[in-house]
Amino acid sequence: MNNRNNNEESEEIVTRVRLPKGEETIGIIESRLGGNKMMVRCLDGKNRNCRIPGRLKRKLWLRPGDVVIVELWEFEKDKGDVIFKYRPNQVEWLKRNGYLENESVEF
Repeated sequence: MNNRNNNEESEEIVTRVRLPKGEETIGIIESRLGGNKMMVRCLDGKNRNCRIPGRLKRKLWLRPGDVVIVELWEFEKDKGDVIFKYRPNQVEWLKRNGYLENESVEF
């Protein structure tokens, strides 16, 4: 028998959160543009036209307001690929640790 409450079961403990490295940045999806393209507001202050790579197209389901990691293109820094989506408990961890300081992210 398990003596846990339903609240404790639904709450996941975050032990490890993937952070951007190299040419990657954190961004928030503003709008979908159709197909696998979207506008992402990155933390460096730029809006970028990003896409989902083919290898992740069916695995990564994204909506406006989702927090993602964007890998910038080498030859055009105003475009990028969305390579990772944060779950809600990971977004809370990012806020608590200062990675999403004054961003308005709602769930």
